[in-house]
Amino acid sequence: MKFMKLGTRPDTFYTEEATRSVISDIPNDLVLQISNINYHLHQFSLLPKCGLLRKLCVDSDDSSTVTIELHDIPGGEDAFELCAKYCYGIIINLSAHNFVSAYCAAKFLRMTEAVEKGNLVLKLEAFFNSCILVGWKDSIITLQTAVKLTEWSENLGIIRRCVDSIVGKILTPPAKVTWSYTYTRIGFNKEQQMVPKDWWTEDISDLDIDLFRCIIIAIQSTHMLPPQLIGEALHVYACRWLPDTTKITRPESSGSQTDEVTDKHRKVLEIIVNTIPSDKGSVSVGFLLRLLSIANYLGASTVTKTELTRRASLQLEEATVSDLLFPSHSSSNQHYYDIELVAAVLESFLLLWRRTSPAPTESTQFMRSIRKIGKLIDYYVQAVARDVNLPVSKVLSVAEALPDSARKDHDDLYRAINIYLKKHPDLSKGDKKRLCRNLDCQKLSPEVRSHAVKNERLPLRTVVQVLFFEQEKGSYEQTTRSAGIPTTPAPSESSARDDQKMKRPDKKTQLEEGKKKGGERRNRGDRGERI
Repeated sequence: MKFMKLGTRPDTFYTEEATRSVISDIPNDLVLQISNINYHLHQFSLLPKCGLLRKLCVDSDDSSTVTIELHDIPGGEDAFELCAKYCYGIIINLSAHNFVSAYCAAKFLRMTEAVEKGNLVLKLEAFFNSCILVGWKDSIITLQTAVKLTEWSENLGIIRRCVDSIVGKILTPPAKVTWSYTYTRIGFNKEQQMVPKDWWTEDISDLDIDLFRCIIIAIQSTHMLPPQLIGEALHVYACRWLPDTTKITRPESSGSQTDEVTDKHRKVLEIIVNTIPSDKGSVSVGFLLRLLSIANYLGASTVTKTELTRRASLQLEEATVSDLLFPSHSSSNQHYYDIELVAAVLESFLLLWRRTSPAPTESTQFMRSIRKIGKLIDYYVQAVARDVNLPVSKVLSVAEALPDSARKDHDDLYRAINIYLKKHPDLSKGDKKRLCRNLDCQKLSPEVRSHAVKNERLPLRTVVQVLFFEQEKGSYEQTTRSAGIPTTPAPSESSARDDQKMKRPDKKTQLEEGKKKGGERRNRGDRGERI
């Protein structure tokens, strides 16, 4: 960080009750009132450098003490005291931390070249141009402090010039980055590794949300950085300033979560959502789902939640089960997981899928897509089924939302049902029937059917259906074997055998051969054998 030192005299200001004075043999003749503090100073030191004070004292009697109120000076008493010490030649140290207040106060007091050559405003502008704007962290710190004096900083061009400087450095190729930056990713070593592409994201996350948005919009307007890099900056900012809903199980009390804090979080959230690049994949689906959980927790606008739901549904195929596990924040829910969030995203996905998918076939991308979602949802239901307070209706809201084509088999659905029944031993017969009503016994693998017929937790009707199917399948296989027709193994069995054995003739060829042999036997008069 750069510093500028002005003045040579030691600090002789002192405080007596609510009065600030300077040690001097000359009586003070100028009283300046700022907030609750009175400054007893000297006209001969301040008036030559301060055009405003010179104007306000022009009609005063030389022998009298002049009292002036300066309550509206930007930066308050601290900024004024820097300017006053400069007028006395007392040593002052300027940096990015106090530049904005000092510059605004000097402008307010009209400490310009028109009043005296080499005045404070000129020196501050030189420091700003040659040190602050050249530095990376100096520009960011200056921009941070400008928030307290937003109107003055905008009118004097401080914010615009800092933003331009920061954006210019962000667009610099990483290989040419020579300044210090903050990067705390686990496993990263500055001394051994090259500058990462997202080296700038942590430092700008220190900024106020409005200034952060200005920088992101300025970067986007150049079209020089990929949308994924913009998305990473938004992710870092969200992690810094938004609550972690995975660690909050119920709404906090008004004492710990004030309306002011909630409003601030809501503003940050909505600006981040509106700033996400429109490109699909600019942010991860996990990040979108986390933002949606935060939106539910903060009570964000319907527009914000709808947009997040839509964006998350477009990338739902990329999600993992852990991306979907969020605690419920509704005080009316006794269960732990936010099932409504997943149900809303799934509904949005299915709406788009039905609207855009052609007639489904095994080879289409649309079928692969819905099958992937089917697996994801079944695994999700297995995870949430362990919640002892989860009602059947919540399980069915996501399990039954999937179309039949989403499941090639029902093994994972069966496992989810079995886990739920195990964790809810007191479930009524009616609820058990509702839970199993979509389970298709014909889509269960032999191993799962073998488990199901011995599963005492299943409703009797489901067990009977499994046994009936097993009996029918066994009768069919026995008949085909007696007829000399090889049976075609179930998909789950044949797929495992295909890796170890040569490809067998398909069923159609086998049937044709069987018919051919049967015809030959009939021609020989052998009519006792039937298929």
